[in-house]
Amino acid sequence: MQHLEIDPFISFTLAIVLLFVGKLATMRYRLLQKYSIPEPVIGGFVCALFVAVVYWGFNTTITFDLDVRDTLLLYFFAGIGLSASFKTLISGGKPLLILTLLAVFYIVLQNMVGISVASLLGLEPILGLMAGSISLIGGIGTTMAWSPTFAEMGIDGAAEVGLAANTIGLIAACLVGGPIANFLIKRHKLTPNSDHNLDIGVSHNETTKLDHFGLLYAWLMLNLSLILGWFINILFESIGLQLPLFVACLVGGILIGNIKSLVLKKETSKNAQLGQALISDICLGMFLTMALMGLQLWQLKSAMLFLGSVMFVQIALSIVFTLFVVFRFMGKDYEAAVISSGFGGITLGSTATAIVNMTAVTQQHGAAHKAFIIVPLVCGFFIDIANALIINQFIAF
Repeated sequence: MQHLEIDPFISFTLAIVLLFVGKLATMRYRLLQKYSIPEPVIGGFVCALFVAVVYWGFNTTITFDLDVRDTLLLYFFAGIGLSASFKTLISGGKPLLILTLLAVFYIVLQNMVGISVASLLGLEPILGLMAGSISLIGGIGTTMAWSPTFAEMGIDGAAEVGLAANTIGLIAACLVGGPIANFLIKRHKLTPNSDHNLDIGVSHNETTKLDHFGLLYAWLMLNLSLILGWFINILFESIGLQLPLFVACLVGGILIGNIKSLVLKKETSKNAQLGQALISDICLGMFLTMALMGLQLWQLKSAMLFLGSVMFVQIALSIVFTLFVVFRFMGKDYEAAVISSGFGGITLGSTATAIVNMTAVTQQHGAAHKAFIIVPLVCGFFIDIANALIINQFIAF
C-alpha cells in the first residue's frame, strides 16, 4: 500500500478549487438550489470519491494536511457571535431551552436505537453507542476520545465503527437538512423572511458591493473576537469546564459585538456587516469542504451489515423527529423550519453541518436571525455537556 500525503498549502488550495466547483454547480443546476444542498458538499464529496477510487484502484492512500480547518471554524463562530445582540439572545431564551431539552431527549433515543440494532444482530449491545450519540451528535473528536474506553472493555473495532458511522452521518446530515426545510415551507405555506441581511453569506440572487474598509474592519473584529475567545477558553479551563474552543470564540464575538453597540453606542456599518457575512460564509464553506475531503470512504467496509441497518434507522429517526416534533415545538413558523434544517446537522453530523444547512436555506428564502443564535448555542455548549453525561450513564448500565 502506497501513501501520498498532500502538504497544507496544496490542500488548502485544492479546497478553494472544490468550493468553487460546489458554488458553480449550485449556480448552474437549479435543482441544487431548490433543495438547498450546501455548496461545500458537492466539491468535498467529489474529492472523497476520487480518493476512494485511487485507494481501491491503485492501492494508494491519499491524505490531506488540514490543520488550518479548525481555525476556519473559529472565524465562523466568532462571526456568529458578532451578529448576536443581547436582545435577540433574550428573545431566544424559551426556544433555546426547548431545543436543548429536545436534543437531550434525542440523545437518549439515538443511543437506544444503536444498542437495540446491535443486540438484534448479535453484537455486543454497548457497541451500539458508537453508532449513536458518540459518533453522530458527538462527532469525530468524541469518537476518538471514547475509543480507548471501549478497547479497555474488550470491544474490538469500536473506533472503526464510530468513524464509519460518523462518515455516513456527516454525508446524510448535509443532504437532508435543506429538503426538510423546503418541505416544511411548502407544506405549511410558510412566509419566508423578506430580510436579506443574512447572518452568513448572501442571497443567491443578490448583487453585493464591498470595499476595502468593510472587509478589513470585519477582519479586525473577527481577530479580536478570536483573541478574546482564547482568554475566555483559559478561564473555562481554570474552573474545570472543558468545552470546544469555538464556544469561547462565539462568546467572545457576542461580548465584543454587544459592547460596541451598547457601551460605545456604535452600530456596525452595512458594509462591515457584509464583509463579516462573506468572511464567515467562506470560512464555513472551506471548513466543511475540507472535512469532506478528509473522509476515507473505504472505512465503511467494516461492519457493513450493522452500519447499514443502524444508520438507516438513525437517519429515518432524525427526519421523522425533526418533521413532527422539532418543527412543532419550535413554533411552526419560518424560523422553526430553518432550525429544523439544522437539527439534522446536530443529530447526524456536526455543528458545522447544522449551520451550513441553515445557511443554504436562508440564502434561498431569507434571514433567520434567531435560528443562528439558538442552534450554535445548543450544538456547541449545552449538547456537548449533556452528551457526555448521558454516555457515561449508558456505559455504567
